[in-house]
Parts: sequence; structure tokens; C-alpha cells
Amino acid sequence: MLETLNLFRNIYHKWKYPHGKASKEQIAEVFRFKYVLFKDLLDSNAQLLNIITDLEEKLQGHQLFGMSYIRSQATRAAFHAFRMIKSLDVLSGHRYPVLYRVLEGINHRIKEALGARKEVEAIPLILPYREITKEMMDWAGGKNANLGEVLNRVHLPTPGGFAITTRAFDLFLAFNDLVDEINKLKMEIDPKNTETIREASEAIQGLIMRAHIPPELAEAITGAYRELAADAAAPPRVSMRSSAIGEDSELSFAGQYLTLLNVPGEELLTAYKRIVASLFTPRAIAYRLSQGIRDEDIAMSVACLEMVKSVASGVMYSRHPFHLLQDQVVITGVWGLGPYAVDGVITPDTFLVDKDPELTIVETKLSHKPVQLVCSPQGGLKEAPVAPAHQDAPCLTPEQVRTLAGYAVRLEDHYQSPQDVEWALDPEGQLLVLQTRPLRLQAPEPEGALAIPPISGYPLLVEKGAVAFPGVGCGPAFLVRREEDLVNFPEGAVLVAKHSSAKFVLVMSKAQAIITDSGSVAGHMAAVAREFGVPTILDAKTATASIPPGQEVTVDAYTGRVYGGRVPELLSLEKPREPSLKDTPIFQTLRGVADFIVPLRLVDPKSPDFKPEACSSLHDLGRLVHEYSYTEMFQISNLVSHRGGGAVRLKAPIPLDLYIIDLGAGLTGVKEGARQVTLEQVASAPFKALLQGMTSKELQTMEPRPIELGGFFSVMREQFLTPEKGAERFGERSYAIISDKYLNFSSRVGYHYCVLDAYCGSTVNKNYITFSFKGGAADEIRRVRRVRALALVLMGLDFTVEVKGDRVDARLQKYPGEVIAEKLDQLGRLLHFTRQMDMLMTGEASVEAVAQNFLAGNYHLEPGQLEQ
Repeated sequence: MLETLNLFRNIYHKWKYPHGKASKEQIAEVFRFKYVLFKDLLDSNAQLLNIITDLEEKLQGHQLFGMSYIRSQATRAAFHAFRMIKSLDVLSGHRYPVLYRVLEGINHRIKEALGARKEVEAIPLILPYREITKEMMDWAGGKNANLGEVLNRVHLPTPGGFAITTRAFDLFLAFNDLVDEINKLKMEIDPKNTETIREASEAIQGLIMRAHIPPELAEAITGAYRELAADAAAPPRVSMRSSAIGEDSELSFAGQYLTLLNVPGEELLTAYKRIVASLFTPRAIAYRLSQGIRDEDIAMSVACLEMVKSVASGVMYSRHPFHLLQDQVVITGVWGLGPYAVDGVITPDTFLVDKDPELTIVETKLSHKPVQLVCSPQGGLKEAPVAPAHQDAPCLTPEQVRTLAGYAVRLEDHYQSPQDVEWALDPEGQLLVLQTRPLRLQAPEPEGALAIPPISGYPLLVEKGAVAFPGVGCGPAFLVRREEDLVNFPEGAVLVAKHSSAKFVLVMSKAQAIITDSGSVAGHMAAVAREFGVPTILDAKTATASIPPGQEVTVDAYTGRVYGGRVPELLSLEKPREPSLKDTPIFQTLRGVADFIVPLRLVDPKSPDFKPEACSSLHDLGRLVHEYSYTEMFQISNLVSHRGGGAVRLKAPIPLDLYIIDLGAGLTGVKEGARQVTLEQVASAPFKALLQGMTSKELQTMEPRPIELGGFFSVMREQFLTPEKGAERFGERSYAIISDKYLNFSSRVGYHYCVLDAYCGSTVNKNYITFSFKGGAADEIRRVRRVRALALVLMGLDFTVEVKGDRVDARLQKYPGEVIAEKLDQLGRLLHFTRQMDMLMTGEASVEAVAQNFLAGNYHLEPGQLEQ
């Protein structure tokens, strides 16, 4: 390449100072070299525009993504901008070094917007609860900070213990060099593909479990445990619970991270690693993606609490989570340890308590509780039968219910917001608070929804269940028996399972509704379902038996019923459920990064501000370099023309100022010094086919199209009132770079921009057409309609098509040469046919009408035809 570049410099010097004459072979060699650079530049330009379009879609706030996506797209955008600049700089003989400095400045601002994780303060590796308050959330995590607050400021009883801080987490990762390895694995995650989440999860958790605890941290943990055990008659078992940054705050993270109960002292270090690894379970990764939580903002603290051998335990809400007018404390409980309640294994007892001075119990619902979870003497947990006399008895006395309700009222008063509280009853009869977090309240159900009687004419598959989140969902039933089934969960299905599980978060963004045979509205899964807004019915008893897999069902999560088939009467109550990430930290990061990639301010090449120093985004740089590149190619074509052959103007009955650059055998019969050529002199197979379509007699005989005034004024408004924010106006010249079998056609007219790249030869595997179209002078609605009409036509011509905003991209490949030529003929007709179509896009009906008329060969559209 250096030899070729030196050759170009020599030829350029001879051209500028014509003491000698370069040969045509030398000129052709230089031109081929420059063409390769130009092709690289065009390729990166297309890639950069694709990245920008994708970022614009993500900025709508309805698609899931993680920090890996933001970093990846920012890196790719910077790479393609650099590649464009490098190509242009070499093309021009290194006349644009300023562009490297501009790119460096923009990249610096992008890195600042991405941000680095803040340095952890010099805090202890271990903090006892007597020293923790809610202000220490960054050090101790949400669960630990709230538990310290409950103990030290609300003065409610909690288990003894200590927190392993986020500094310990950072030390553990750094000691084992895990950060970069974890980031590499996260780059492979596709938020829409649960299998990629599962694979990354397994790999990351494996790294963590194989890692070593730093000696300093190991000594701090074991020392804190020895202090905890000092006053105990025997070495105590402990409960080790996740307390990640952000957990138990505005977002619940309910059930997403690990809790290990009844852990012996000698297993603390292994248990710590297991809890750290739970940051990267499939459900935890999916939850963070769905909630827009940045990877930099997560760190794991761990709660280490004396194990409470609970006689009974459960969850309480300081008010009803979605019946907002029902300002009562909701208490649920089971015999034994709490996981059977929060994981939905046993349907708990439920108590409703008024907040009057007497804390009156207004409702009691008892469930059948045949088994309980208890501590195993060997460590861990085991299931045990409940004594027959207690199986249908309340797990709390009325006095205990009122004590817990009093706790709930005090916590709500202290935090000034409704609370979601886990509690336990120890063998001595003391009620303890195990954790508290903000309760996420939901909007009330539509007026009259709860009074809906059973709807006749449809089989009633589930007559009554407990509503965890109200709403209506409809879709095919999908039975989940094991975690592996979640990988195959289809978009728009209704999840049916025996037990509720927080693992279902993996597919909540896809699910129309959730139904389980057992489960509690106070459980972890119910909390997460409310965050995702999924209509959910729990404790339906017989759902898995009465709902056949694959049957379409309508879930009425207002009344707790499930019907077979589609019930239109209920679907009117269905709420659109588009995720919105716009208020999340990760979206704010994307917004900050995109500000230096997406905006386009350099829109007019004739403006004095159209210069490198005015570029403030990668889009600006790409636009500038792309425009300059055509100038450079045209300058070399002038050189070739000046020396005998090269760039020429096409004389043809088409509405384009079209210049041709012949790479070889694309033109025939061109005389020395010719400045223009005719259609008959075009020998390039793909270019000839395109021009044949553009000059078709059927198009040339078209009558002038009548102007629809609404469309006309839409175009005028966009051009004159909002030029700086509206459509981009492109340069007026169009170019065709051709050889006997190759065509790169770029049409840049007014507010429309079309690029076509094609190869048309005898080798089927080499043949292809790529086609991109963007722009329009009308308002966004008409431009989008225009692109949708183009997409329908292209699909009708067998192209693979993708539409994003007012841009359409299409591809056709591996067809015989004669088929490629036929499709290029149709594209030529389409480019002519679509002129001023923006003004005709008056309604939705016009989209399909335009496509049908074109494919039928009817190019003569009359006013009113499009709306028929």
C-alpha cells in the first residue's frame, strides 16, 4: 500500500506540475487504490449510520439493554468514524490531520459520559449493625442499611450480626483480576435471548466460585464471627443474605440474589462467594437489564445474621400494594422459616389490620399448611410435617398480629412511605424484623373491574385465584415445570406453573400473564411481577391441571379468573405494557453518550460552518467526511479526465445530475477528453439495468402528479420552519462508480438519500444488491409512511427488508445475473416512481395502495386513488 501511495503522490505531483505525463496504467493503479479506500469509507459510513439508527431506537425507552451494549456501540461508532477519517486522509494526500484531533475530543467526551465507577472510600471490610444506618447504603447495601436503621433509629428488634461491606467485594474482585474477565463475558449477552444470559451467567459464576478469598478479608470475616459467637453457648449458625447496592430501595430486587440459611461457621467463606456469584444468576442479570441498572452501579455487601429458628415467619405490607384506597396492614405467614411463603410453596395465612388505635383485625384467611421449612442439624434446611392440629390453625395469635401491625405502622411513619417487611417469630415468642424495603404501589384497577360477573360463552378454567397484580392478558398457555423451560418461553405466552418463583423474571418481559397453583401475593415473585406490570394470579389451585399447554387463554387478573379462548369483553381492559427505561440510570448514561454520537448539526455543505471544527458528534464527523470523500473522488476523476479518460457526466432523460467513474469496462466508446456519455455507452451490467428502469417509457409518459395540498404544505413546513431539526438536506450531485459487473450508485437529491451497491455477473454466489433509502422533506409521519410503502414494494420484489424510522435497508443475494438485472430494473423504476411521494402519503391506506399499484405496474396514480 505504501508503494501505491507513493505512486499516487508522484502522479499527483506530475499532474499539478505537468513536466511529465503519467501513464494510463499508473493512473488506473492510483484510482483502484483510492477506490479501495473509498469503499472502506462507504462501508464504515453505512455501519456508523446503522449504529446511530439503533441508538435512536434505544432512546425511545422501550427496549432493554445493558452497559455492555452502550460501551460496545460507543466503541464501534468511534472505530468507524476513525476508519472514515483515515480513509479520507489518505485519499486526500493527508490534508485532514485536524479531523483526528476533532475525533479525539469527541471520544474524550464520550468516555466522560460513560463514566468510571467511583472509588470506594476507605471503609472497614466489616461493620457491626450497631454502627449502621440508612446513610451507609453505598457501603453496606440496601438490606444492611435498612436493618441497621430499624435497629438504631426505629428501635425494633432485629437479629444480631454484621455486614460484609462493598469494600470487601471490590477487594475480592481485584485480588482475583475478575473485573475484565466478567466484562468480556457480559459482552456476549443479548437481552432478547435468554440462552445467552444463561451461558454468560454460568461462566461468570464459575469464575467467582473458583476464585480465592483474600487473606485480609478471610481474617475479617472469621474475626467478626468469633465476636458474634463470644456470648453464645455454642457456635451459632448464621443466615447469610445478599445486600447489594440498590437492593431493598426504590427497586425491590425481590428474590433475585441469594440467601443462605443455617450456615455453620466453617462454611462462611464459601457461602460468601456463593452470594457474590448470585449477582450474576440468569434472573439477576435479566432483572437488571429490564430495570435499566448499570453494571458499574452494582456491588455486593452481605448480611451475616444470627439464625432465627422461626416458629412462624412471613411478609407484611404496611398498606395494600394495589388496592390504594384500602389503607390497611396486610400480614401473611406460615409455620417455620419464611422461604416457603415468599417462594410460593405454601399459601400463607393472611390477616388484614386497620390502622386505628386498637389495630383492629378486620379479616383473617387461613390456609392449609401441611409442611414447614426448618433448620437441619447438619446445616442447611429441610422440610418437616406440621402437626395435624396446627395445619389449619393460624400461625399467629391475635396479639402477635397486632404487634406486627404496630411494627408496620412505625416503619411507615419513620420512612414516610409504605413498607414491605419480612418478619420472624423466634422460639421465645419474640417477633423480629428481618428486613424492610419500600413497597412499590400500583395504580388502582379500572372502575367496576372487580364487579365483573363471570362471562358466559367461554369455558371457565380457573374460577378463583389470588390477584398479585391486576390486569388482563391473553395468549397461548406455556407450562413451566423446570428452570430450563424458561429458555424456550415464547413472546406473548401466558406462563403457567405449580409454584411462583422469582426465576420467572427471565421471561416477564415476554409474558402476557402469569398463573400458579400456589403462591402468595406477599412473595418475591409477586413483588417482581408488580414491577414488571404483568397480570398475575397466584394460588389458583388447579391451573396446571385445568389449562392445557398451548391453549389460548384469557387471564382476568381483576377477579382471579381464567377463561379458555379469547374474550373480547375483557381485552378492552388490557393495558399496554411497554417498558420505559427513561428514568433509569442506564438510560441516563445512554442519553449522555448518545449526545456525542447521534445529533447531526452539519446538514448544509454550502454553509461556512460545514468544517471540521464545527463537528460536535460522530454523526457530524461522518457526514462531513462522507461529503469530503465525494469531493476527493471527484478530484481524482478530474485528474483522470484531464489526462485522458475518467469521470464523465451522463446525458440521459433522468432527473439527476449524475457523474460516472469507470473502474474498468464499465463504459464503451468513450473518446479521449470526453466530458459526458450517453446511455448507449454504458456497458456495466448492473448500471445498465438500473438505468433501463429509470428511463422506462411507462415512467416517462406519466402525467404530472396532482399536488395534494396537505402534503405540499407538510413538505413546505418541514423545509422552511424547522430546517435545523427536521430532515437532512443532501448535496445535489449523484454518483455511479462502475465496472463491467459492479455498481455503487449514490443519489443525493434534496432531502432524499439513496445508496445502491450491486454485483451482477455469471457467478451466482457473488451476485447481490444492497439498497438503502432515507429522508424526505415532509413531516415525520409522511416520511415513515413513504418508507413503509417502499418496504412493502421491496418485500414484494423478494428483498430482505429492515425498516428503522424513516430509513429502509434491503438486501438480495445469490441470484442468477438475469434475476439481479431484473430487480435492478425494478429499483430504477421505483426510484423514479417515488419522487415527491411524501406529498401523497395522506393516510395509512396510502401505504399499501402505493405498494400494490407499483407492483401491478400501475405508475399513473390519480388523486383519491390511494385512499380507496
